[in-house]
Amino acid sequence: MLILATVFAAGSFLASTFLAPTRPTAAKLAPYECGIVPEYEPAERFPVKFYLVAMVFIVFDIELVFLYPWAVIFRRLELFGLVEMGVFLLSVVVAFAYVLSVGALDWGPARKMSEFAGAPILRTSTWPGTGKTGTDKTGTDTTKEAA
Repeated sequence: MLILATVFAAGSFLASTFLAPTRPTAAKLAPYECGIVPEYEPAERFPVKFYLVAMVFIVFDIELVFLYPWAVIFRRLELFGLVEMGVFLLSVVVAFAYVLSVGALDWGPARKMSEFAGAPILRTSTWPGTGKTGTDKTGTDTTKEAA
């Protein structure tokens, strides 16, 4: 059965490679952006931060989807269901606190405001894996507590 599946997959790839029409045009080679033809090239690429925030949003959104089935059968689960959901929500809150602490959700002007206001809440004293401490615009360490 596994051999048959492998032969079918390989055959499909080979057939599409050799049988597909290949007539590249400028329109076919252009990036697809919601059906709108781009009038000009963007000045710069989207920052990686944009994609990281999008992935974090998707992860937490999927985790919240697990709350709906639990809420539907909550009364049948009794204490066991309550404890299990408590453990699940604790893991979500810990993950969210970590994401906040490393600054994954800082976005543009909000970061500037947090630097203006002083040491941000839930910041770790060092960047993960680097051992470097956080500093403000003047180079002073913002992670040390005032004595």
